[in-house]
Amino acid sequence: MKRIQITLTGLLQGIGFRPYVYRLATAYKLTGWVANDRDRVLIEVEGEAEHLADFLAALQNHVPACGHITDCQQRVIPATYQQDFQFKPSLNADSEAALFACPDIVVCDACVAELFDPDNRRYQHPFISCCHCGSRYSIMHGLPYDRENTSLRDFPLCEQCAAEYENPYNRRFYAQTIACPDCGPQLTLCDNAGKPITHGQAAIDDTVNALKDGKCVAVKAIGGFQLLLDANNSAAVARLRSLKQRASKPFALMVKSLAHAEQLCELSEQEQQLLRSAAAPIVLARAKQNEDWQSCVNAAPNQALLGIMLPSSPIHHLIMAQLAHPVIATSGNRHGEPICISNEQAFEHLNGLADFFLVHDRAILRPLDDSIVRVIGDTPTVFRRARGYVPTPIKLQQPIPTTLAVGAQLKNTVAIAHGHHVIVSQHLGDLEQLKTAQQFSKTIADISQFYAFTPERVISDTHPDYVSSHYAQQSGLPVQTVQHHYAHILSCMAEHQLEPPVLGVAWDGTGLGTDKQLWGGEFLQIDARGWQRIAHCRPFPLVGGFAAIKEPRRAALGLLYAWQGEAIFNEEYAPLLSAFSAAELKLLHGMLKNQLNCPMTTSIGRLFDAFASLLGLCHISEFEGQAAMALEACAMHCHSFPRAAWECSNGAPRHYPTRVIEANCLILDWQPLLTGVLSDLKHTQPEQIAANIHHTLANWVFTVAEKNHATRLVLSGGCFQNAYLVEAIVHAEQAKHYQLFRHATIPPNDGGLALGQIYARVLATIEG
Repeated sequence: MKRIQITLTGLLQGIGFRPYVYRLATAYKLTGWVANDRDRVLIEVEGEAEHLADFLAALQNHVPACGHITDCQQRVIPATYQQDFQFKPSLNADSEAALFACPDIVVCDACVAELFDPDNRRYQHPFISCCHCGSRYSIMHGLPYDRENTSLRDFPLCEQCAAEYENPYNRRFYAQTIACPDCGPQLTLCDNAGKPITHGQAAIDDTVNALKDGKCVAVKAIGGFQLLLDANNSAAVARLRSLKQRASKPFALMVKSLAHAEQLCELSEQEQQLLRSAAAPIVLARAKQNEDWQSCVNAAPNQALLGIMLPSSPIHHLIMAQLAHPVIATSGNRHGEPICISNEQAFEHLNGLADFFLVHDRAILRPLDDSIVRVIGDTPTVFRRARGYVPTPIKLQQPIPTTLAVGAQLKNTVAIAHGHHVIVSQHLGDLEQLKTAQQFSKTIADISQFYAFTPERVISDTHPDYVSSHYAQQSGLPVQTVQHHYAHILSCMAEHQLEPPVLGVAWDGTGLGTDKQLWGGEFLQIDARGWQRIAHCRPFPLVGGFAAIKEPRRAALGLLYAWQGEAIFNEEYAPLLSAFSAAELKLLHGMLKNQLNCPMTTSIGRLFDAFASLLGLCHISEFEGQAAMALEACAMHCHSFPRAAWECSNGAPRHYPTRVIEANCLILDWQPLLTGVLSDLKHTQPEQIAANIHHTLANWVFTVAEKNHATRLVLSGGCFQNAYLVEAIVHAEQAKHYQLFRHATIPPNDGGLALGQIYARVLATIEG
């Protein structure tokens, strides 16, 4: 007889792991116990040596879906000759901070089957769940994951649910979110004044009828409210766009099944798996442009990609089961504000947007938007990390003291680090909006309380005017600043647990450089001594400063002016300036001539904007990234994207010439690219030109890498959300000579900066 004590660390709470251990132990005729503590799962098992060996092998190889073991410690202890296997209450509830909490999990197939089974006692129960699915992080007050630490503590179990909870062979054994129609939360449909209309399944039925009538319904989902609307009703879509100040920015669509998603999109096997995964994100996939798509084209006008999602909660399933058409499913907020999570918030802030409110009485404790993922070069890449992914920790090889990183201004996230792990918060949004800035402060307080976390220092961006930078300076703690593009590269290095040396390629819209200029097309050499800027895009002026970010035509004008100077306003170049009125040109000409509010930038994002305007694709952006998305979509139409586009077509060059200006810092000159584009505009299809632009920029990467004898390349920044650009790099002939690292689980955009800021301290610890 032998007894082993096992200590497991990892994502193990909230996935039915303890019931799994119980069943496994009893199957192998072992006695002992299992318990949660804040940070770990503790197990003691006793029995024959052969049975113990089989148990240990199965324990690590068959972890329930969504979970994983990061560390397993074992030691032999004296046998106690225990007669059974038990659950023990959670231990050490007041111990030091734990960093493993389970993300929210999409409703499982078994629960969906019961949801639509008239003979099941949870038939049409909108809060059905089990050990393997349901709300987790969104309803947790703290760790460990026990019912009394969730918002389900307000709903005592009925006799039948309690019996299931105590039955080790029931799927709801120790399922903390268990409930039924008799003891669980209740669903209510309210009018636009918040007055209750109907309850239960009648509320679902009336919601469906309202959607069929073209009404907008605010639905309290997993991580907050969503606005649902019939995607085929063009008048209703136009009304919602007007109310949300969202003239053309794409909306995501929810469909009832994978088969319905395939009617709208070309879905790879990976994209199908993502849609059906436990996280159930919005997946950006290529639209089929068929009759089904045309019927809901107003949801994403002039887009090659469609954001598609499947029902993630029982409420969604009950609604979608009665609808023939896809619905728009967009965040329940007003323009620039966080999503609403309480009924009171929704009634106040969504009044006028929503015609009805489908609410319930179970509290959501923190806002979690739907996550967004795109498959790029066979790698699922998270663009917005929130529901279903947060708060999964990122492991560090080197432990660091407790640290808070506050990210940047746009697409903000914050991060906390303790020991070997980092928790990156959910996507918060743009901090220039007051209510989002307030949510930023609330989130820091929330994760600090949730993880019993007290930071020793704060890390922020070097830009002094960011809301996050102000927070750091006012925190009363020691503050470290990290340059924006360096943080981008570090975020990817952290994701892959890389140490120097690497060559980082940081391409984005804008970020403040060490010379106080607007950077965005940077090559950073990172080694044991630190980092230095070794190459960048040739600067050009942004006419009107930040106004140029919303008007790609201004970026184009700045590029042309940097090329030809005053001559660009001569008659021969008039066709290139047709996006402006005579009065506008006169004003902008004066600004350029006198260098008034025309800051120089090295941004690849703004370079994309300029070429999108020159190709006539987008002169004025109605949402962030619109011009770059249009240029990528244009390139995608050149060939059967992605693979065939790597070949030459009709004698056209795959890329324009690359010229490097040799200096202390190499300068990638865009002039050969610009002149090549202008020449091709006379006789070449814009799709081919757009493809050539992307391949030219891919060639820039390898040109700098070769000149600096780099072997490991790290790609980060918002420009690498462009799948055509990334795949042009990955599939280039030169790529075989390098190790390429890019993002997957952490966004390449500013949503990853907080992690990069943390990693700056990790590298400083290593170098120290």
